Amino acid sequence: MMNNKKIAVDFDGTIVDDAYPAIGKPKIFAFETLKRLQAEGYRLILWTYRHGKTLDEAVEFCRKNGVEFYAVNSSFEGEVFDCETQSRKLDADWFIDDRNLGGFPGWGEIYNIIQERIEFRVEGKEVLAYSKLKKEKKKGLFW
Repeated sequence: MMNNKKIAVDFDGTIVDDAYPAIGKPKIFAFETLKRLQAEGYRLILWTYRHGKTLDEAVEFCRKNGVEFYAVNSSFEGEVFDCETQSRKLDADWFIDDRNLGGFPGWGEIYNIIQERIEFRVEGKEVLAYSKLKKEKKKGLFW
């Protein structure tokens, strides 16, 4: 299955445990999930605070674990960023980051969210998938 969806993925705390500027241990199922998404045609963008030597180390770590990115800290490979004419925001369909509202749900849950197109909301400290929420009956003239 090929598609044109782009997924921007953070590195520290998302692909690996946060140990910046060192590289932490890989998160459980991180590389397996990323490789599967790539095999399904998703274009992965490494989207991280890292730059220079620490960025090169992160890219090489991912490469050694079987993941090469469509782009790194840019919307597409070879993009030349010009702060005078462009926004720093990336062009991606999904952003995976350990600092999401509600925290990092784990790679198994992330894969399910992407595959099932699950939307979610945060209630208190809990992330609730809309597809799994109890539907409330609306009361009113037109409902």
